[in-house]
Amino acid sequence: MTSYVEDKLHNYKEKHKDRARLLIHCPDQPGIISRVSDFLYTYGANIVASHQYSTDPEGGEFFIRIEFDCPGLETKFSQIEADFQPVAADFQMNWKMAAVSELKNVAIFVSKQPHCLLELLWEWQSGDLMANLALVISNHEDTREMVESLGIPFYHVPSNKEIRKEAEQRHKELLEEYEVDLIVLARYMQILTPEFVESYRNRIINIHHSFLPAFVGARPYERAYERGVKMIGATSHYVTNDLDEGPIIEQDIGRVDHRDHAEDMKKIGQTIERSVLARAVKWHLADRILVHQNKTIVFS
Repeated sequence: MTSYVEDKLHNYKEKHKDRARLLIHCPDQPGIISRVSDFLYTYGANIVASHQYSTDPEGGEFFIRIEFDCPGLETKFSQIEADFQPVAADFQMNWKMAAVSELKNVAIFVSKQPHCLLELLWEWQSGDLMANLALVISNHEDTREMVESLGIPFYHVPSNKEIRKEAEQRHKELLEEYEVDLIVLARYMQILTPEFVESYRNRIINIHHSFLPAFVGARPYERAYERGVKMIGATSHYVTNDLDEGPIIEQDIGRVDHRDHAEDMKKIGQTIERSVLARAVKWHLADRILVHQNKTIVFS
Protein backbone atom coordinates (compact mmCIF):
# COMPACT_ATOMS: atom_id res chain seq x y z
CA MET A 1 0.00 0.00 0.00
CA THR A 2 1.36 3.44 -0.93
CA SER A 3 1.66 6.23 1.61
CA TYR A 4 -0.91 8.19 -0.42
CA VAL A 5 -3.52 5.45 0.00
CA GLU A 6 -2.60 5.01 3.66
CA ASP A 7 -3.09 8.73 4.27
CA LYS A 8 -6.45 8.73 2.50
CA LEU A 9 -7.74 5.79 4.53
CA HIS A 10 -6.35 7.17 7.80
CA ASN A 11 -7.89 10.60 7.23
CA TYR A 12 -11.25 9.04 6.36
CA LYS A 13 -11.27 6.93 9.50
CA GLU A 14 -10.24 9.86 11.67
CA LYS A 15 -12.87 12.14 10.15
CA HIS A 16 -15.65 9.57 10.74
CA LYS A 17 -14.53 8.12 14.07
CA ASP A 18 -17.77 9.26 15.74
CA ARG A 19 -20.13 8.28 12.92
CA ALA A 20 -22.21 5.12 12.56
CA ARG A 21 -24.86 3.73 10.24
CA LEU A 22 -28.06 1.94 11.17
CA LEU A 23 -29.97 -0.14 8.61
CA ILE A 24 -33.43 -1.45 9.46
CA HIS A 25 -35.99 -3.66 7.73
CA CYS A 26 -39.26 -4.48 9.49
CA PRO A 27 -43.04 -4.57 9.01
CA ASP A 28 -44.33 -1.05 8.40
CA GLN A 29 -46.14 0.36 11.44
CA PRO A 30 -46.49 3.65 13.32
CA GLY A 31 -43.76 4.85 15.66
CA ILE A 32 -40.64 3.32 14.13
CA ILE A 33 -38.81 6.56 13.36
CA SER A 34 -39.89 8.19 16.61
CA ARG A 35 -38.67 5.25 18.69
CA VAL A 36 -35.33 5.01 16.91
CA SER A 37 -34.76 8.77 17.09
CA ASP A 38 -35.54 8.84 20.81
CA PHE A 39 -33.20 5.93 21.39
CA LEU A 40 -30.29 7.61 19.60
CA TYR A 41 -31.00 10.87 21.42
CA THR A 42 -30.44 9.18 24.79
CA TYR A 43 -26.82 8.60 23.72
CA GLY A 44 -26.33 12.19 22.60
CA ALA A 45 -26.37 11.12 18.95
CA ASN A 46 -27.22 13.51 16.13
CA ILE A 47 -28.87 12.08 13.01
CA VAL A 48 -27.08 13.54 9.97
CA ALA A 49 -28.80 11.55 7.21
CA SER A 50 -31.96 9.47 6.99
CA HIS A 51 -33.57 7.74 4.02
CA GLN A 52 -36.62 5.52 4.17
CA TYR A 53 -38.90 3.48 1.94
CA SER A 54 -42.12 1.54 2.42
CA THR A 55 -43.52 -1.03 0.01
CA ASP A 56 -46.98 -0.16 1.36
CA PRO A 57 -47.88 1.93 4.45
CA GLU A 58 -50.78 -0.46 5.05
CA GLY A 59 -49.17 -3.77 5.94
CA GLY A 60 -46.06 -3.39 3.81
CA GLU A 61 -42.34 -3.64 4.53
CA PHE A 62 -40.39 -0.67 5.89
CA PHE A 63 -36.73 0.09 5.19
CA ILE A 64 -34.57 2.88 6.59
CA ARG A 65 -30.92 3.88 6.57
CA ILE A 66 -29.72 6.32 9.22
CA GLU A 67 -26.32 7.91 9.69
CA PHE A 68 -25.61 9.49 13.05
CA ASP A 69 -22.76 11.19 14.86
CA CYS A 70 -22.17 10.26 18.48
CA PRO A 71 -19.30 11.77 20.52
CA GLY A 72 -17.05 9.06 21.93
CA LEU A 73 -18.63 6.43 19.69
CA GLU A 74 -15.70 4.03 20.00
CA THR A 75 -16.32 3.52 23.71
CA LYS A 76 -20.12 3.53 23.39
CA PHE A 77 -20.66 1.43 20.26
CA SER A 78 -20.98 -2.01 21.86
CA GLN A 79 -23.37 -0.69 24.50
CA ILE A 80 -25.51 1.09 21.90
CA GLU A 81 -25.79 -2.15 19.93
CA ALA A 82 -26.75 -4.14 23.01
CA ASP A 83 -29.30 -1.58 24.22
CA PHE A 84 -30.94 -1.38 20.79
CA GLN A 85 -31.95 -5.04 20.85
CA PRO A 86 -35.20 -4.51 22.85
CA VAL A 87 -36.22 -1.74 20.41
CA ALA A 88 -35.55 -4.07 17.49
CA ALA A 89 -37.55 -6.84 19.12
CA ASP A 90 -40.57 -4.58 19.67
CA PHE A 91 -40.77 -3.80 15.95
CA GLN A 92 -39.60 -7.21 14.62
CA MET A 93 -36.57 -5.60 13.00
CA ASN A 94 -33.82 -7.08 10.93
CA TRP A 95 -31.08 -4.57 11.54
CA LYS A 96 -27.40 -3.82 11.35
CA MET A 97 -25.33 -1.10 12.99
CA ALA A 98 -21.87 -0.30 11.63
CA ALA A 99 -19.16 2.12 12.68
CA VAL A 100 -18.10 4.09 9.60
CA SER A 101 -14.44 4.09 10.64
CA GLU A 102 -14.37 0.27 10.65
CA LEU A 103 -13.48 -0.28 7.02
CA LYS A 104 -14.57 -3.54 5.42
CA ASN A 105 -12.03 -6.10 4.26
CA VAL A 106 -12.47 -6.87 0.55
CA ALA A 107 -11.27 -9.81 -1.53
CA ILE A 108 -11.26 -9.49 -5.31
CA PHE A 109 -11.55 -12.60 -7.49
CA VAL A 110 -10.38 -12.24 -11.09
CA SER A 111 -9.51 -14.46 -14.05
CA LYS A 112 -7.67 -13.17 -17.12
CA GLN A 113 -9.50 -9.99 -18.12
CA PRO A 114 -8.18 -7.16 -15.90
CA HIS A 115 -10.43 -4.19 -16.75
CA CYS A 116 -12.77 -4.48 -13.75
CA LEU A 117 -9.90 -5.23 -11.39
CA LEU A 118 -7.97 -2.21 -12.66
CA GLU A 119 -10.99 0.03 -12.12
CA LEU A 120 -11.30 -1.08 -8.50
CA LEU A 121 -7.57 -0.66 -7.92
CA TRP A 122 -7.69 2.85 -9.41
CA GLU A 123 -10.69 3.84 -7.28
CA TRP A 124 -8.86 2.55 -4.21
CA GLN A 125 -5.60 4.29 -5.11
CA SER A 126 -7.38 7.60 -5.69
CA GLY A 127 -9.09 7.44 -2.29
CA ASP A 128 -12.60 6.91 -3.66
CA LEU A 129 -13.01 3.29 -2.58
CA MET A 130 -13.01 3.24 1.20
CA ALA A 131 -12.04 -0.30 2.11
CA ASN A 132 -9.13 -2.51 3.02
CA LEU A 133 -8.24 -4.36 -0.18
CA ALA A 134 -7.12 -7.44 1.69
CA LEU A 135 -6.15 -9.73 -1.18
CA VAL A 136 -6.70 -10.71 -4.80
CA ILE A 137 -7.36 -14.33 -5.77
CA SER A 138 -7.09 -15.55 -9.34
CA ASN A 139 -7.20 -18.83 -11.23
CA HIS A 140 -4.54 -17.37 -13.56
CA GLU A 141 -1.23 -15.57 -13.05
CA ASP A 142 -1.94 -12.75 -15.52
CA THR A 143 -2.73 -9.99 -13.01
CA ARG A 144 -0.15 -10.78 -10.35
CA GLU A 145 2.29 -7.98 -11.21
CA MET A 146 -0.32 -5.21 -11.31
CA VAL A 147 -1.66 -6.31 -7.91
CA GLU A 148 1.60 -6.91 -6.07
CA SER A 149 3.02 -3.61 -7.35
CA LEU A 150 0.51 -1.93 -5.02
CA GLY A 151 1.49 -4.06 -2.04
CA ILE A 152 -1.70 -6.15 -2.16
CA PRO A 153 -1.30 -9.90 -1.57
CA PHE A 154 -1.99 -12.00 -4.69
CA TYR A 155 -2.87 -15.69 -4.58
CA HIS A 156 -2.96 -18.00 -7.57
CA VAL A 157 -5.50 -20.75 -6.92
CA PRO A 158 -6.10 -22.91 -10.01
CA SER A 159 -9.76 -23.80 -10.43
CA ASN A 160 -11.92 -25.75 -12.83
CA LYS A 161 -14.90 -28.07 -12.53
CA GLU A 162 -12.67 -31.07 -11.72
CA ILE A 163 -10.95 -29.40 -8.73
CA ARG A 164 -13.59 -26.83 -7.77
CA LYS A 165 -14.14 -28.07 -4.22
CA GLU A 166 -10.43 -28.18 -3.49
CA ALA A 167 -10.04 -24.65 -4.86
CA GLU A 168 -12.93 -23.36 -2.78
CA GLN A 169 -11.49 -24.91 0.35
CA ARG A 170 -8.33 -22.89 -0.27
CA HIS A 171 -10.46 -19.82 -0.96
CA LYS A 172 -12.22 -20.22 2.37
CA GLU A 173 -8.93 -20.58 4.21
CA LEU A 174 -7.68 -17.32 2.70
CA LEU A 175 -10.94 -15.47 3.30
CA GLU A 176 -10.93 -16.52 6.94
CA GLU A 177 -7.26 -15.64 7.36
CA TYR A 178 -7.86 -12.11 6.04
CA GLU A 179 -11.27 -11.77 7.79
CA VAL A 180 -12.95 -10.83 4.53
CA ASP A 181 -16.31 -9.04 4.68
CA LEU A 182 -17.01 -8.71 0.94
CA ILE A 183 -16.05 -10.74 -2.14
CA VAL A 184 -16.01 -9.00 -5.52
CA LEU A 185 -16.04 -11.11 -8.68
CA ALA A 186 -14.22 -8.82 -11.11
CA ARG A 187 -14.80 -11.01 -14.17
CA TYR A 188 -13.98 -14.22 -12.32
CA MET A 189 -14.96 -16.82 -14.87
CA GLN A 190 -15.69 -19.76 -12.59
CA ILE A 191 -18.96 -21.10 -11.21
CA LEU A 192 -19.21 -21.05 -7.40
CA THR A 193 -20.67 -24.02 -5.55
CA PRO A 194 -23.94 -23.63 -3.59
CA GLU A 195 -22.06 -24.29 -0.33
CA PHE A 196 -19.62 -21.47 -0.99
CA VAL A 197 -22.34 -19.02 -2.01
CA GLU A 198 -24.41 -19.81 1.08
CA SER A 199 -21.40 -19.13 3.31
CA TYR A 200 -21.25 -15.55 2.00
CA ARG A 201 -24.91 -14.76 1.46
CA ASN A 202 -25.37 -11.21 0.09
CA ARG A 203 -21.62 -10.69 0.43
CA ILE A 204 -20.56 -11.68 -3.09
CA ILE A 205 -20.94 -9.06 -5.82
CA ASN A 206 -20.65 -10.09 -9.47
CA ILE A 207 -20.50 -8.12 -12.71
CA HIS A 208 -22.35 -9.64 -15.64
CA HIS A 209 -21.47 -8.40 -19.10
CA SER A 210 -25.08 -8.04 -20.15
CA PHE A 211 -28.14 -5.99 -19.23
CA LEU A 212 -29.87 -8.77 -17.30
CA PRO A 213 -32.23 -10.51 -17.67
CA ALA A 214 -31.25 -10.41 -21.36
CA PHE A 215 -28.53 -12.79 -22.56
CA VAL A 216 -27.97 -14.71 -19.36
CA GLY A 217 -24.88 -16.92 -19.26
CA ALA A 218 -21.86 -17.02 -21.55
CA ARG A 219 -21.05 -15.10 -24.76
CA PRO A 220 -23.67 -12.33 -24.34
CA TYR A 221 -21.96 -9.92 -26.75
CA GLU A 222 -21.92 -12.50 -29.52
CA ARG A 223 -25.60 -13.23 -28.95
CA ALA A 224 -26.40 -9.51 -28.74
CA TYR A 225 -24.66 -8.96 -32.07
CA GLU A 226 -26.58 -11.83 -33.66
CA ARG A 227 -29.84 -10.37 -32.33
CA GLY A 228 -29.04 -6.94 -33.74
CA VAL A 229 -29.52 -5.02 -30.48
CA LYS A 230 -29.18 -1.24 -30.38
CA MET A 231 -28.18 -1.06 -26.73
CA ILE A 232 -25.82 -3.18 -24.65
CA GLY A 233 -25.27 -3.01 -20.93
CA ALA A 234 -23.86 -4.50 -17.78
CA THR A 235 -25.40 -5.63 -14.51
CA SER A 236 -23.92 -5.88 -11.03
CA HIS A 237 -25.74 -8.21 -8.67
CA TYR A 238 -25.39 -10.30 -5.55
CA VAL A 239 -24.54 -13.91 -6.30
CA THR A 240 -27.10 -16.61 -5.59
CA ASN A 241 -27.30 -20.24 -6.63
CA ASP A 242 -29.52 -19.26 -9.56
CA LEU A 243 -27.02 -18.33 -12.26
CA ASP A 244 -27.08 -14.58 -13.01
CA GLU A 245 -30.43 -14.15 -11.24
CA GLY A 246 -29.35 -12.69 -7.90
CA PRO A 247 -30.65 -9.35 -6.57
CA ILE A 248 -29.64 -6.59 -9.00
CA ILE A 249 -27.70 -3.70 -7.49
CA GLU A 250 -26.84 -1.51 -10.49
CA GLN A 251 -27.14 -1.48 -14.28
CA ASP A 252 -26.13 0.79 -17.14
CA ILE A 253 -26.27 0.82 -20.92
CA GLY A 254 -24.46 2.09 -24.00
CA ARG A 255 -25.74 2.54 -27.55
CA VAL A 256 -24.49 0.46 -30.49
CA ASP A 257 -25.56 0.15 -34.12
CA HIS A 258 -25.21 -2.07 -37.18
CA ARG A 259 -21.55 -1.10 -37.64
CA ASP A 260 -20.55 -2.56 -34.27
CA HIS A 261 -19.45 -6.18 -34.40
CA ALA A 262 -19.15 -8.41 -31.35
CA GLU A 263 -15.58 -7.26 -30.63
CA ASP A 264 -16.66 -3.61 -30.81
CA MET A 265 -19.48 -4.35 -28.41
CA LYS A 266 -17.04 -5.99 -26.00
CA LYS A 267 -14.89 -2.85 -25.89
CA ILE A 268 -17.90 -0.62 -25.30
CA GLY A 269 -19.24 -3.08 -22.76
CA GLN A 270 -16.02 -3.23 -20.78
CA THR A 271 -16.25 0.48 -20.07
CA ILE A 272 -19.79 0.00 -18.77
CA GLU A 273 -18.82 -3.06 -16.73
CA ARG A 274 -16.06 -1.18 -14.92
CA SER A 275 -18.24 1.70 -13.77
CA VAL A 276 -21.26 -0.45 -12.88
CA LEU A 277 -19.19 -2.78 -10.70
CA ALA A 278 -17.36 0.07 -8.98
CA ARG A 279 -20.62 1.81 -8.08
CA ALA A 280 -22.15 -1.38 -6.69
CA VAL A 281 -19.09 -2.08 -4.56
CA LYS A 282 -19.02 1.47 -3.20
CA TRP A 283 -22.70 1.31 -2.26
CA HIS A 284 -22.20 -1.96 -0.42
CA LEU A 285 -19.20 -0.58 1.44
CA ALA A 286 -21.26 2.46 2.44
CA ASP A 287 -24.09 0.24 3.76
CA ARG A 288 -26.54 1.70 1.24
CA ILE A 289 -28.11 -1.61 0.16
CA LEU A 290 -30.86 -3.65 1.76
CA VAL A 291 -31.89 -6.94 0.15
CA HIS A 292 -35.57 -7.88 0.16
CA GLN A 293 -36.50 -11.19 -1.47
CA ASN A 294 -34.78 -11.00 -4.88
CA LYS A 295 -34.64 -7.22 -5.05
CA THR A 296 -32.47 -4.52 -3.56
CA ILE A 297 -33.35 -1.20 -1.97
CA VAL A 298 -30.41 1.11 -2.74
CA PHE A 299 -30.46 4.35 -0.76
CA SER A 300 -28.75 7.35 -2.37
